[in-house]
Amino acid sequence: MVSSDDLPPASRDEFEKKRRMRNWALFLVLLALAVLFYAMTVVKMTKS
Repeated sequence: MVSSDDLPPASRDEFEKKRRMRNWALFLVLLALAVLFYAMTVVKMTKS
């Protein structure tokens, strides 16, 4: 795994920016799954 400490300052900033973007993307995917499961549960409970 690449450590941001081993990179020059310009590359370090780019590395950190990419990491933040990946973290936000993962957060959004997990949030979407949670909302989907919640919606499925509500629909299933209202049908029975």
